[in-house]
Amino acid sequence: MAKQTITIYDVAREAGVSMATVSRVVNGNPNVKPVTRKKVNEVIERLDYHPNAVARGLASKRSTTIGVILPDITQMFFASLARGIDDIASMYKYNIILENSDEDVDKKVEVLENLQAKQVDGIIYMGNAVDDRLREAFKAARTPVVFAGSVDDKNTLPSVSIDNKAAVYEAVNKLIDNKNKKIAFISGPLSEPVNGKFRLEGYRLALSEAKVDYDENLVFETSNTYEDGVKLASEIASTTGVTAAFVANDSLAVGLLNGLQDLGVKVPEDFEIISSNNTSLTKMVRPQISSIGHPMYDTGAVAMRLLTKLMNKEEVEERNITLPFDMVFRQSTK
Repeated sequence: MAKQTITIYDVAREAGVSMATVSRVVNGNPNVKPVTRKKVNEVIERLDYHPNAVARGLASKRSTTIGVILPDITQMFFASLARGIDDIASMYKYNIILENSDEDVDKKVEVLENLQAKQVDGIIYMGNAVDDRLREAFKAARTPVVFAGSVDDKNTLPSVSIDNKAAVYEAVNKLIDNKNKKIAFISGPLSEPVNGKFRLEGYRLALSEAKVDYDENLVFETSNTYEDGVKLASEIASTTGVTAAFVANDSLAVGLLNGLQDLGVKVPEDFEIISSNNTSLTKMVRPQISSIGHPMYDTGAVAMRLLTKLMNKEEVEERNITLPFDMVFRQSTK
């Protein structure tokens, strides 16, 4: 037999108070006598009553729920960000609703509408694809929105990220210092600002300052998957003179590494690789992959704290926060 759902009516009846009193206790309203509050809390515990967040919001005009939109929860980068978000949300007594967008614009707009229908108090967006339609949808949202680890080249919304241009510039400089003259740039879709603008600009700036010619044939656009990296290995290996690559995704970098080694290419002796996010994937392979050290957990945590300030209408000195990064050199570079 299915367990009967306990409602606010059941708690009120058992405690001998009105439903309004139970609601005030649940929502932390101070206008309840201590003896009454104690009695209601005892009944809540005995009946194992769990108030619905949306129902609580009807009384408090807040749902204490945050919506988090991310491309794919199985991707380690976004999962690490989500952990930071969750820890700070728990500290401030917020629940989280996770929604996968699959990096599809139509689905992102649909997910945004669904979250607003659930009366979330704020939204954190993670994803690389940002276009005008999505910007307008976020601007029209009735709740604050913060980008976490995502880049909006127009800076129309609050965000927390690293300086991707500077990070790639530093990574490519390392490869240039190691006497590499032909360095490939491998990323996801160039239509995404983080790739086509910021990362590519960092790559080109490093080449320019070292007086190395930019060759568009060394820029490879993929779907950011492990399989793409494996397939790309043969093309990279057959491209004359290419001895290194900056790769904008760890799964992609692992695929490239394995694909090259299957072809007999030695890493780093014959070919050097630097990846982008420093997820645990970079340490699971041999040789371990050098990477930009992205503060993933901190990015999520700072984004959630920024969102709490916006939801509470606190003063915010900086709406677009840039966190520091570092370089983690392992065995895939000399």
